Amino acid sequence: MRSSIAALIGLAALASAFPAHTVPRATHEHDFGCGTEPSDAFLAVAKEMGRQERGFGRLSAANATIQVQTYFHVVAANKTIEGGYVTDTMLADQLTVMNSNYAPYGISFTLAGTDKTVDASWAVDGAELAMKKKLRKGDYKALNVYFQKEIGGNLGYCYFPDSVPAGSDDFYYDGCSILFSSLPGGSATNYNEGKTVTHEVGHWFGLFHTFQGNSCSGDGDSIADTPQQLNATRGCPIGRDSCPSVAGLDPIHNYMDYSYDACYEEFTPNQVTRAYNMFNKFRVTGPAAPNAKRAPIDLNIALAEIEAGKLD
Repeated sequence: MRSSIAALIGLAALASAFPAHTVPRATHEHDFGCGTEPSDAFLAVAKEMGRQERGFGRLSAANATIQVQTYFHVVAANKTIEGGYVTDTMLADQLTVMNSNYAPYGISFTLAGTDKTVDASWAVDGAELAMKKKLRKGDYKALNVYFQKEIGGNLGYCYFPDSVPAGSDDFYYDGCSILFSSLPGGSATNYNEGKTVTHEVGHWFGLFHTFQGNSCSGDGDSIADTPQQLNATRGCPIGRDSCPSVAGLDPIHNYMDYSYDACYEEFTPNQVTRAYNMFNKFRVTGPAAPNAKRAPIDLNIALAEIEAGKLD
C-alpha cells in the first residue's frame, strides 16, 4: 500500500528538479493577461500531488491549522500616499482582510513586523533581489509582503513554494509584491478591497489560477473540484461558462480567478487541501534562516521510485 510519507519523498524529488532561480512566480495583471507561468517542473509536482490527494487527502498531519508569521514591507517613492507610502490603518485593514478570507480554512496571519522604506528604484520594482536581501525577514514559512508603487503594470506577483537552498537567491526572492493602491481604501478601482493579497498568497501556498492552461481539457490547475475554465474572468459575470461542453460553471467567486474584489468569496475544499500539503511539504521543511542547513534529497533514486510506482 502506498504511504503518504513515501508520496511526499517523491514530490520532494520532483520539486528538486527546479534549476537555480527558476522558482516560478505568478502575476496578476490589470488587463487580466497571465504573467509568468508555472514551470514544467512545478506543474509536474502539482499534478503528482493531485494524484496523491485523490487517495490520501492531506498528505501530512503536521498542521491541523496554519499560523503564518507575516512581515509587511512598504516600499515607496516618497512619503506621500500617491508615492506608495500607505498608512498604518490601510495595513491593519489589509491584515484583517487576509485573516477574514482565510479563517474559514484554519489559516491565520500574525503580523510580526512592519517597515517602511523610501527608495525611488525599489518602489517601481527595480533591483528586486537587492531590495529583498535588505528587507526580507523570517524563515521559509514566513510570509513577506512588499507593497510597492508600481510593479510592471501588475496588481501583484508571488513566488510558488520550492525546495530552495539555504541562503540562496531563491530564498530571498520568495514572497509577494503587491500594488499599493490595491490595499483596502486604495485607488485601484474594482481591486481596492485588499483581495489581491488573498489571491497572491494563494500562489505562495502553491495554488494555480483556476484557468491554468487556458483549456477546457487537460490538467488545468490540478485541483479536482474546480471546474474547467478556458480563460480568466473579467468583472463578476454570474453564470459564466467558458467550457460549456464540460460540467460546471466558471468559478468566478474563487480567489484564484481574476474577478473583481467584490466578486471573490472562496477557496474550494481541494484547494485548501493543496495549500496545506504544499505548506507542509515545502515551507515547514524549508530553511530556517539564510544560513540554515537542509538534508539533501537523492534525486535519482527518488525519481526512479516514482516512475516505478514504488512509493512504499
